[in-house]
Amino acid sequence: MNTPPIVNIQALSKRYAETTVFSEVSLTVNSGEFIAIVGDSGVGKSTLLNCMAGLDHWDAGSLNVQGADLGSMSDEQLALWRRKSVGFVFQAFHVLPHLDVAQNIGLPLLLLGQKPAQIAPRVDLMLQAVGLDDLGTRLPQQLSGGQLQRVAIARALVHAPALVLADEPTGNLDPSTAEKVMDALIAQTKSSGAALVLVTHSQAAAARADRVLHLTAQGIRP
Repeated sequence: MNTPPIVNIQALSKRYAETTVFSEVSLTVNSGEFIAIVGDSGVGKSTLLNCMAGLDHWDAGSLNVQGADLGSMSDEQLALWRRKSVGFVFQAFHVLPHLDVAQNIGLPLLLLGQKPAQIAPRVDLMLQAVGLDDLGTRLPQQLSGGQLQRVAIARALVHAPALVLADEPTGNLDPSTAEKVMDALIAQTKSSGAALVLVTHSQAAAARADRVLHLTAQGIRP
């Protein structure tokens, strides 16, 4: 029996006023699959990623994640769904400066109502997984850019989401650090069986994907 895809997008279109961002975008992403989305600047790659996270609305088409129809959900329902089912890695890290590394990583579990005794072992595992074993008590301003991005990856994956979305996660990093960050991101999503969708301008990052898809104003193509 075939397992249904984690993400199923059919004929998705997005406009801002009279300007079409993209139209007729259709794609599926399976559990454990790594998809890279590339395309010209301004074509709506980040907007498409935000739609997958339920952070942005679209004008036509359908978007289902794990069988949930995102277009039929209220903002409150989307927020609760996103908290449980999605991990997001941004280019700008978005770690909280007043929390230490371990607290930043454990935040999604805290928001899901888990107790500190439940959170600590999972955070320790994620710190080891991304190579930050001894840095749990450090504040973000004491870390390098590459270390901060690994904190962001650990935070995105700590609650074992089915879908991980990464928007230019290596955009602010030098090539060597970018490679290490991609190593951590790919290894951890593969080990958890999550679907990974990466938006990137980096040819090196895109080359590591199972599939590379090109987004244009008229749709998406291999």
